[in-house]
Amino acid sequence: MVQSPVKSLSLREFLVLPETKPATEYLDGQLQQKPMPQGEHSTIQGELIMGINAVTKRAKIARAYPELRCTFGGSSIVPDVAVFRWENIPRNADGSVANAFNLAPDWVIEILSPDQSQTKVTANILRCLGHGCPLGWLIDPKDRSVLVFFGDRPPAIFSESSQEYLPVPDFAASFELSVQALFSWLWE
Repeated sequence: MVQSPVKSLSLREFLVLPETKPATEYLDGQLQQKPMPQGEHSTIQGELIMGINAVTKRAKIARAYPELRCTFGGSSIVPDVAVFRWENIPRNADGSVANAFNLAPDWVIEILSPDQSQTKVTANILRCLGHGCPLGWLIDPKDRSVLVFFGDRPPAIFSESSQEYLPVPDFAASFELSVQALFSWLWE
């Protein structure tokens, strides 16, 4: 029996495919579907978006988006939370928000799901950092910790017992959140 070679998709071919639920990402020519978010993930994601937007959106500093497709550097990823500085939000000619975001976020936040590979999620954060994103968070609900990736220095880990505020990008300096406060959302 002769096997047919597997045809790899180009990024252009991938981007015209129908969207899937949960989202499928395109990384290094490979397609990978994200796991369906569950309770802890959705709770943290929703609270983060509301909290970040409460501080940055009204002043037109930045905006946090859930599950937004970001296409850049030959990949197309869907971070759990993608934060863009106001001036980097793609706009249509009339000033409204565009559909296509063909750039890396200014702050990327991923929330680890139970069956998700930490290595693959970390690779997405590092991909963003390699394309100008200054900061990434990897939130691990199981370990109650946040691994923070910086564009200019080694990562740091923050545990639930820590009272200190998590590092945020300069543009979001007024957003203050400790790991303890982040995980307290799971009991609210």
